[in-house]
Amino acid sequence: MARVNHTKSDGKSKNPATKFLEWKSNEMVFSYYDKSAGQNRTQELPFRFLFLQHYHNVKGWHERSQGGLWSNEVYYIGSEPITVRAFKEQGAPIASGLYKDIKAKVNAAGGKYHRSVYGVDANGSIINLQFKGSVVSAWSDFIEKNGSKLENNWVDVNGFIEMKKGMVSYTVPKFTVGEALSPSDAIKVDDAASVFQDYIDDYFAKGDVDNSVPTDLGSTGTKLGVDMSVKDLY
Repeated sequence: MARVNHTKSDGKSKNPATKFLEWKSNEMVFSYYDKSAGQNRTQELPFRFLFLQHYHNVKGWHERSQGGLWSNEVYYIGSEPITVRAFKEQGAPIASGLYKDIKAKVNAAGGKYHRSVYGVDANGSIINLQFKGSVVSAWSDFIEKNGSKLENNWVDVNGFIEMKKGMVSYTVPKFTVGEALSPSDAIKVDDAASVFQDYIDDYFAKGDVDNSVPTDLGSTGTKLGVDMSVKDLY
């Protein structure tokens, strides 16, 4: 069960995530872009976070403009429209509509489906993890089996799983249910969850897709919010 509700109200606020992490299969670590240093950094394992909520979006590389692609985030990928935009084309729309209807166009433009997972790390900071490809399947399997335990327990990533498809070898993070939150950790998580709840209320209150330029493009048992088969997403 998620600690943060999917609700809608009024207002605007900035994404409070301090890191936008992606899994690097070859290095077997998470990586994020450090804006203050202007470079990518690694988040070594072991690593833990408290799950807040997750959404769907598109990210990628737009060859024509030599810049990033991004989209708004949605909770129900099968019934809520997304708009994919090019960062270096002043946010010009590449495609807009239900993902299943624009998937081919999005893929041709360089966009890839991502699972956007928000959590709180051990320091009490809000983080975002952008999962794609086989990592989406690993996360979906984990959340389906353990979703009811995640409101008050850490998600631990203590290692990785080596996998192979045809001739291609790759890795995915190994998600496990960790310890229950201590009283002091629960206070930090509750404070962060309150900040994130305010943000997400405001974000979805807009009633339309998010037209703003993202603040960080990064480096390039219930399935909450999933209303399409995982195999149909990528």
